[in-house]
Amino acid sequence: ALISKGPLIRLADSLSACRVLVVGAGGIGCELLKNLVLTGFKNIEVVSLDVPNVLYTQYLDCVQHTLFVNLRLSVLQVAKESVLQFCPTANITLTLFFLAAARNHVNRMCLAADIPLIESGTAGYLGQVTVIKKGLTECYECQPKPTQKTFPGCTIRNTPSEPIHCIVWAKYLFNQLFGEEDADQEVSPDTADPELSWNPADTEARATASDQDGDIKRVSTKDWARSTGYDAVKLFNKLFKDDIQYLLTMDKLWKKRKAPLPLDWLEIQKLVHSSQREVTGTGLKDQQVLGVAGYSQLFSRSVETLRSMLADKGDGAELVWDKDDPPAMDFVTAAANLRMHIFSMNMKSRFDIKSMAGNIIPAIATTNAVIAGLIVLEALKILSGDVEQCRTIFLNKQPNPRKKLLVPCALDPPSANCYVCASKPEVTVKLNVHKTLVLALQDKILKEKFGMVAPDVQIEDGKGTILISSEEGETEANNSKFLSDFGIRHGSRLQVDDFLQDYTLLVNVIHCEDLEKDVEFEVVGDAPDKAPTPPGAQEDKNVANGNKDSAEPSTSSKAPAEQDDVLIVDSDEEEPSSSTMDVRMESGGHKRKLHDAETGEASAKRQRLDQPLAADEEDDDIIALD
Repeated sequence: ALISKGPLIRLADSLSACRVLVVGAGGIGCELLKNLVLTGFKNIEVVSLDVPNVLYTQYLDCVQHTLFVNLRLSVLQVAKESVLQFCPTANITLTLFFLAAARNHVNRMCLAADIPLIESGTAGYLGQVTVIKKGLTECYECQPKPTQKTFPGCTIRNTPSEPIHCIVWAKYLFNQLFGEEDADQEVSPDTADPELSWNPADTEARATASDQDGDIKRVSTKDWARSTGYDAVKLFNKLFKDDIQYLLTMDKLWKKRKAPLPLDWLEIQKLVHSSQREVTGTGLKDQQVLGVAGYSQLFSRSVETLRSMLADKGDGAELVWDKDDPPAMDFVTAAANLRMHIFSMNMKSRFDIKSMAGNIIPAIATTNAVIAGLIVLEALKILSGDVEQCRTIFLNKQPNPRKKLLVPCALDPPSANCYVCASKPEVTVKLNVHKTLVLALQDKILKEKFGMVAPDVQIEDGKGTILISSEEGETEANNSKFLSDFGIRHGSRLQVDDFLQDYTLLVNVIHCEDLEKDVEFEVVGDAPDKAPTPPGAQEDKNVANGNKDSAEPSTSSKAPAEQDDVLIVDSDEEEPSSSTMDVRMESGGHKRKLHDAETGEASAKRQRLDQPLAADEEDDDIIALD
């Protein structure tokens, strides 16, 4: 039987003509670049969010060639030179930029330009690939993402119960002693702990008694350390003996908890001299767990090294904690383990502490390779006109009950409540209009929470009052004023536009005077009753972001029926939806979203979109985000 080669020829032509933007040139990105050029893609632009300054090895691998790349060089240039060895005729353009919330920004840019986005990520042995197409699928921001876990200050300072609490305390301690001091990262006992319920007089009396008994002065930790000349023994006794004894005076904390056990430097040195040094664990040195005596010696050595480093930098200098800086890592390892021992926790190896302190998820080469291959397969479907056949693919660590590692799920439709891709994006924010500054609205709510780059805010008050302008200096005088100074009250509505993202959002304001302590605002689900419309005000007719005409999907036409289909995995049963797929869930019950670790965070304005894409170019372009 004869097989028509027409569809394959057309696909090959599409590959060579199509333009691809790859965001990220790390673990997945390098593997993806190789796959793209070997598949036939010729025009590739690579955007990296940072340039690593730490020596590590990244490789590009194929059947007959393995190239090891030293990423102390520019990751982009090295990646380009490596890939061109596979396909010298490829046209690869390199760009470096810094932007906070890069995934959100790319998502909105793709919605604005109506370009398919292939989003992916890995975490150890787990991986995920999904396709985002405006009007057809969920966008990246349709599903809430788990926020970074934080811990109450009183838990870190007074009642740690997990190793991570001690590791965070040790990192805080590094900054308090050698780095930039932050009042929110204080490490001394917290007398304002809500569990204590002491009256001020009692608290002062206890503090005074402790000062007299232990000669502890409640001054800046760095000032105290400097006054001792960074004496390791005095630091040890202050942090692990005197402060712990002070905690023990807070007897209410220990009625239902095991009380901490103070450490004394002289007593521990007896263990050192009597050779009672315990080491557990086998294998590499970093995977061994020292005893209390061993960590006390490591603490002393690391303090002396860091003191010398600080002195070499001159007066007023500061050190920056880096997980790949041996003295800094030694200090955090020793301090964290000593605190774990005090609070009756099993101590951890240097390797384990480095992983937790640096938020490190091991990169698995084969996981990145599988995900990079799946990205290309989804891209081929898009170029063949089969966007409807695209799937979300999950790579699992172990086979599911149907004995599959790769599990395809039907793409979910856009969420009607998404504040990015809904037909009329709208959110409701609860705050105190008498205490919230315009600057806080701009930086903490619009930029940090909603991922905007350069927001313009207009009050729907019938006057068209401009509250915030993206033009430098235009509304700077408003920054120090409260929202109420501009007549904003319960039920007020703010029209927010971000020209750089072609993004419009309506913000409904709920005035609230009883927010929880340290909470400046809350995003709530239901919009309030609209405030009375001032005379002369007109309703704005909102439209879907990125399209001034409609919110209908704009997909390419189906390819001829005789074309070859690309199958990812066999699936003889009905494919489940990715939102109902039985996959691991993050805390809070949110659907798992895996992020590649190389996506950095910085901030800068992007250049304005001067011209939209031509109509005949829109469906030929793909953005692969890893």
